[in-house]
Amino acid sequence: MKFGIFYELQLPRPWVAGDELALYQNALSQMELADKLGYDHAWVVEHHFLEEYSHSPSPESFLAAASQRTRNIRLGHGILQLTTNHPARVAERVAVLDLLSNGRCEFGMGESASITELTPFGRDMETKKEVFEEAVAAIFPMFKDAGSEHHGKYFDIPLRNVVPKPVQKPHPPLWMACSQLPTIERAGRHGFGALGFQFVSADAAHAWVHAYYNAMTKRLHKLADYEINPNMALVSFFMCAKTDEEARARADGATFFQFALRFYGASQNRQRPAPYTVNMWDEYNKWKRDNPEAQEAALRGGLIGSPETIRKKLKRFQSSHIDQVILLNQAGKNSHEHICESLELFGREVMPEFQNDPAQAAWKQGVMSGEIKLEEIDTEAFTDRYGKLAINVAPAKAAAE
Repeated sequence: MKFGIFYELQLPRPWVAGDELALYQNALSQMELADKLGYDHAWVVEHHFLEEYSHSPSPESFLAAASQRTRNIRLGHGILQLTTNHPARVAERVAVLDLLSNGRCEFGMGESASITELTPFGRDMETKKEVFEEAVAAIFPMFKDAGSEHHGKYFDIPLRNVVPKPVQKPHPPLWMACSQLPTIERAGRHGFGALGFQFVSADAAHAWVHAYYNAMTKRLHKLADYEINPNMALVSFFMCAKTDEEARARADGATFFQFALRFYGASQNRQRPAPYTVNMWDEYNKWKRDNPEAQEAALRGGLIGSPETIRKKLKRFQSSHIDQVILLNQAGKNSHEHICESLELFGREVMPEFQNDPAQAAWKQGVMSGEIKLEEIDTEAFTDRYGKLAINVAPAKAAAE
């Protein structure tokens, strides 16, 4: 099993001068520490205009800086939005990061799930899947040692040679964002690694892992000429401390993250309120005061606890054949000091036990070769993203009003 760290670069209000500077510098220091501790991957999102939730519009810049402060950790676009970027600019950014990092780039792709992000770039929810798939078809010929052109519905690109080219041949490993569970099966069908959120139960994990690998091995439909990447990675809320109680006390940011997801997810097309009309941090603290039991329940989920508690939870991931667990530690107002202590404690006392897993490698080889036949499981019963510990909040529109 591999382990990654995940960054939305969250910054709740109130904002004061120097906050964004500290946010970025602390995150780079955390990434440098993770590299020294032996973590495998670092993932950074691309989002636009999402006040408080994410201040990360330029992951290629952040990851380029990280490439000069790290040596081994793989640097992942988790993800680049193919809907809001021109295909040539995507290919250029991926290649440059791969060169700067000496071949450590991971190429994650996504669509964006909010009209707040899509509309300013001339995109919409109805056509974003088509745009994504056409962008994939346009990008991969650009990595080859020749010129390429593309003439489609959304992009018209004359014959050009996109330079530079990536170090990794034919391209860095490919991933797809899976913010909705059915996209896990879609990622498998297209041959992409799946970047999703933690499943709510062992049964759900079992069903979706089967759906992913069955789609890849039985119904593969590549969108272009690229190498497939059979891997499932799950993001989980994370905080490791000496005791469960201390970990939960330090992990308030995980609940803020969930609150923000649900707050916006309940609105039509996930539209955000107009700028400066909602103070998300204030809304969150009102919700906490009114729902103390729900706050406590939410902190019992994810990988939050002592090394022993997290070790027990990780064994369930291991039995589900998950390839990578991505730890979301930078969230809400979680402190830099606590994040670093959490990474150090987990890296020292838990991670080494799970990193060498010959059984998982043998299982995957058997599945991909056809020696192991996976049951076709109906995933209809496993579409709940949140589970019984999830928080419920009012939609964004009502709160804004």
